[in-house]
Amino acid sequence: MHYSSIARVLGTLLLVTGGSMLLPLMCSMYYREGDFNAILASGIITAGLGLPLWWFFRKEYELGIKDGIALAVFGWVLVSALSALPFMIHGSIPSFTDAFFEMMSGYTTTGATILTDIETLPHGLLFWRSETHLLGGMGFLTLTLIFLPHGVGGLRIFRAESSPGQIITKERFKARNRDSMIWLWGIYLGLNVLEIFLLSVAGMGLFDSMCTAFGTVSTSGYSVWNASIGHYSSPSIDWIVIAFMFLGGVTFVLFYQVLHGDWRALKINTEFRWYVGFLLFLCGMVSWILWKENTYPTLMESIQFGTFQVTSFLTTTGFTTADYELWPQAAQMFLFVVCFIGACAGSTTSGIKVVHYVVIFKYIYVAIRKIFIQPMSVMSIRLNQRPVDNTIIDLSVCYFIVNIFMVLMGGCVMVLLDDMDYVTGFSSVIASLMNIGPGFGAIGASENYAHVSDAGKWFLAWNMMVGRLEMFSALVIFFPSFWKR
Repeated sequence: MHYSSIARVLGTLLLVTGGSMLLPLMCSMYYREGDFNAILASGIITAGLGLPLWWFFRKEYELGIKDGIALAVFGWVLVSALSALPFMIHGSIPSFTDAFFEMMSGYTTTGATILTDIETLPHGLLFWRSETHLLGGMGFLTLTLIFLPHGVGGLRIFRAESSPGQIITKERFKARNRDSMIWLWGIYLGLNVLEIFLLSVAGMGLFDSMCTAFGTVSTSGYSVWNASIGHYSSPSIDWIVIAFMFLGGVTFVLFYQVLHGDWRALKINTEFRWYVGFLLFLCGMVSWILWKENTYPTLMESIQFGTFQVTSFLTTTGFTTADYELWPQAAQMFLFVVCFIGACAGSTTSGIKVVHYVVIFKYIYVAIRKIFIQPMSVMSIRLNQRPVDNTIIDLSVCYFIVNIFMVLMGGCVMVLLDDMDYVTGFSSVIASLMNIGPGFGAIGASENYAHVSDAGKWFLAWNMMVGRLEMFSALVIFFPSFWKR
């Protein structure tokens, strides 16, 4: 492994993280709520640790895939630990375990919180909490790549932090990886600015608009209010957030292609069509159940609340506008199923991803036809009008099985660790691994993770990172052969 290159990238990463605390620092100066010193000290400590690494290892080295994976895993842990400093120094979250859990949840766009009263936090810390969504949504290592020179293994870092679904769809649109990152971040920030503007027009204040946009486009879910988006009781705000949660679930390569006039890419994209199909069907079913059971007085309200919660769970955002655990059991069943899907590969979402379901469903269809209908035929699975290799099919099946295995084993671990009921135990792992945030049982829409033991929080934080790094990068470090030359 190239330890000098790893140190250089980690130094750059810490400098970027420390520099990112300037915005919450300015917010703290404006509101004057006593969190200025905590944020300032944390920024100085973080940047101070990063500067020597960046300065003394300035030579350009090529990074291998092992280096990229090590950076992805340990970089997320290191940044989450240092980002917890503002809360610990200020005293709003004095426990390192709780502060680390909150920051890992923020960076991995999970949105699970240990805070029982979010509204008591100073505005500077609230802004920093939401800014972790902005940084983690696109992946803060991808942001670091912009500041690295060409030839420092950017593609390997990007692959270590990105979804296996992007290997399946083969989505790459620029010859140089840094140029791709600049375009991706430009589109990502553009969507944030657009949502901030629309939310402000809808009557939301600038501070709330920024924090909400950070949690929407990144499909993360932190809100500045205990009641989440339900605090505003505004249909227009709900529909704006629904629209941008949907856009956050679309692969960002499609945005680039459409901006360059390639509308055919949108038409032939198999995963996008299935994503829209899944969304329309599930939103329709949940809305119909809510209306049929008279959960809401009108059909329009049933559509509004049903569509919001399905979109929030499908895109692994985790925002809420109602306590869905008070809904009919049939509606809750569909929401539980949605937790296992996720949106598109190459988006800001987590979860299993639609593309894996597309490949598996088509594989099952082809297998049945070959066995029972046309045994002598030669049939292939196609994505975006291109045939899919058998290795890609194996990857999709493997990825699905690993996710289900992690849920089953993780649920048992949580029940044993915390002596909690099985609904809460399994739901906590699903919500963490799929980076959704709220779940069912004692971690439902009106609850949080404060009651979970320290051991349980560390285990769930690990699941958050495993889910955000799409399993394999976080799990391969446990193979002894990975560390061999």
